[in-house]
Amino acid sequence: MADIRRTIIAAVARNGTIGREGDMPWRLSSDLKRFKTLTLGKPVVMGRRTYDSIGKPLPGRPNVVISRQAAIDHSDISMAHSLAEALEAAERLALQTGAGEICIIGGGQIYAQAIDLADRMYITHVEADLDGDAFFPAIDPGTWQAGEVVAVPAGERDSYPTRFVVYERRRA
Repeated sequence: MADIRRTIIAAVARNGTIGREGDMPWRLSSDLKRFKTLTLGKPVVMGRRTYDSIGKPLPGRPNVVISRQAAIDHSDISMAHSLAEALEAAERLALQTGAGEICIIGGGQIYAQAIDLADRMYITHVEADLDGDAFFPAIDPGTWQAGEVVAVPAGERDSYPTRFVVYERRRA
């Protein structure tokens, strides 16, 4: 299943913060629209805490939730007990639906495990240092090549300006 791209999608503050008390420490309407565009029709992989913070399956995409204990009894959720199991399930779903990509959408523990397995990252760099309790791993420039960069000023429904960067894994 090597032809299915593994993509990480995250919004990250300058100091690495991605979450606080089960929520995001910002409001970024423009980023949520981008997130929806990037993920619609593609399997999304997330940890149980990320699922709990969203509160329901994301519509229009197969949802794979990783949890060591709890099962979520919902017809639109596939459960997995590890990242490896979740990636296998998501890749099967991508093949069934014709999606060429799976999207890994959080949280911090999942990103830390997935960063070495991903091919591409769509990172929204939030132009602020924010307090939090969930963090994104450091992006190693020896491993990741920043490509397209788009500066996004804060819109009327955004807490902060952002920079949207597409990173590709460097090939050896």
